[in-house]
Amino acid sequence: MRTSTPMARGPGTGPARIALAAALLFPGAALAQSPATYPQRPVRLVAPVPPGSGVDTFTRATVQKLTEAWGQQVIVDNRPGANGIIAVEQVTRSKPDGHTMLVAFTSLLAINPHVHKALPYDVERDLLPVMQTVTNTIALTVHPQLPARTPKELVALARARPNEVLYGSAGVGNVSHLAAELLAAETGIQVTHVPYKGATPAIQETISGQVAFSFPILAAVSGHVRSGRLRLLATCGEKRSSQFPETPTLVESGYPRMIVTGWGGYMAPAGTPREIVAAFQRDAARVIQGAEMRERLTALGTEPDVSTPGEFAAFIRAESDKWARVAKRAGVYRSQ
Repeated sequence: MRTSTPMARGPGTGPARIALAAALLFPGAALAQSPATYPQRPVRLVAPVPPGSGVDTFTRATVQKLTEAWGQQVIVDNRPGANGIIAVEQVTRSKPDGHTMLVAFTSLLAINPHVHKALPYDVERDLLPVMQTVTNTIALTVHPQLPARTPKELVALARARPNEVLYGSAGVGNVSHLAAELLAAETGIQVTHVPYKGATPAIQETISGQVAFSFPILAAVSGHVRSGRLRLLATCGEKRSSQFPETPTLVESGYPRMIVTGWGGYMAPAGTPREIVAAFQRDAARVIQGAEMRERLTALGTEPDVSTPGEFAAFIRAESDKWARVAKRAGVYRSQ
């Protein structure tokens, strides 16, 4: 039986050959490391959300496992504000070597381009899809003292008090914003939008009663609902949440076109070598699909939903088309 050791390898094999092949396949990336040596230093995940949000909680759980797997520190860099635009712009200006990645979600990639003019980034030009990670249940929550225990009662309250009922969102163009605008378009009510710098302050202001209702992801508010600090009126998916099976969907509540879901994923700066993207996707997928992470996510009300870079790219395009139609219907579409 023939055996070999690393000392016996010639110049045409091993990591050196992989690096040379990468340089030939991806001009301009000659100095990029191969997957065999990735990552070479700490990896930064830029999260466009404040600490404590549902997205942040999921990201930090993943980071812990990736740090253990790689033997390199993985850092969450929270950059909230401007509905994620600040964070996205920072990532697009980063060196495309796999050591800076974007924690992305629905509004950043599929909604912002349709509700904001002159964005400092273009999703297809400046970002490279890495993978989808989760699908999030969107919830309709209200302050517990609000005299509304069903979606229809909330609509009736808003109809009786035009523009007086306030709703909070994680920012202009966020899925929590468009969900409320879609409800207004579907029911003919007039409500007033109060945008915040991220989901956490919007949730806190709903709890305190500064706004009457909001559409957060269920993972971010499940604890508040169970403690009674928020009242859950409905969920917004096609089927009921396994965490709150007694709570009806908005479709069941009489609003058949009120299907709104969120999702998350990772994006890299354009120009990141494909083999580095593949290495990140492979290792992150193993973490997210592991039994421990799957159980933890399910408990939060989030479903693991891992995809390949190609699948994620096609999904983003389809979601962008869908949310463009919603933005137009809700009257918040801005032509570019």
